[in-house]
Amino acid sequence: MGIKELKVELEILDKRRLIELISEMYRKEKNAQKFLDYYLNPNESRLFEEHKARIREGFFPKRGDNLKLSIARHAINNFKKYEPSKELIADLMLCYVECGVEFTNDYGDINESFYASVEGMYYSALDLMSRECYLEKFKERAAKIVHDTKGIGWGFHDGLADIYIKYYE
Repeated sequence: MGIKELKVELEILDKRRLIELISEMYRKEKNAQKFLDYYLNPNESRLFEEHKARIREGFFPKRGDNLKLSIARHAINNFKKYEPSKELIADLMLCYVECGVEFTNDYGDINESFYASVEGMYYSALDLMSRECYLEKFKERAAKIVHDTKGIGWGFHDGLADIYIKYYE
């Protein structure tokens, strides 16, 4: 069923039945519960902190030691679905990059796909900041990321430095 058909079906239902349906969905579906909680009581900072913790968990899991970039990337994509401020999206993207740099500095060289993912996120973050006029606000953090990658292999430092120069110099 598409959204058009869904709307037609929902229009048929009376208010009491809609409330029952939404309540049932709230009880059974965790994503629906989170969405409705946010919709009815928007708290961007709490939502941001939850997703920031998920990113950290992707890089530094509490159980096991397997890096899970997919969890970290999913946290950003999921956060965007709530349509928070662009500033918080950019902030979360930089958190991803900072965790990637910290992970590399803690565990040594990783692999090319890891660095491509982190570098791509850095580029996307700075590009978003540029479009939304947030570059100055995040300049210090963006520069620290580049600084903290000195000596890391796979051309990682050079790639980040090139991106930084493109947006800040």
